[in-house]
Amino acid sequence: DENLKRIPVVVLTTSRAEEDILKAYNLFANCYITKPVDFDQFVKIVQSIENFWFAIVKLPPE
Repeated sequence: DENLKRIPVVVLTTSRAEEDILKAYNLFANCYITKPVDFDQFVKIVQSIENFWFAIVKLPPE
């Protein structure tokens, strides 16, 4: 859908399989992140994703 092309897609998963990573990028994901088991590490990763996409990255206007 043309209206949805600019929405960043973040894959956050437990899979480390190469075929899953490749499939995600072939389907135009913007990043692939493997979730850590430790809850505190998970929270840090989610905060990092939020910081990156909402404070660092310059996205095109709507």
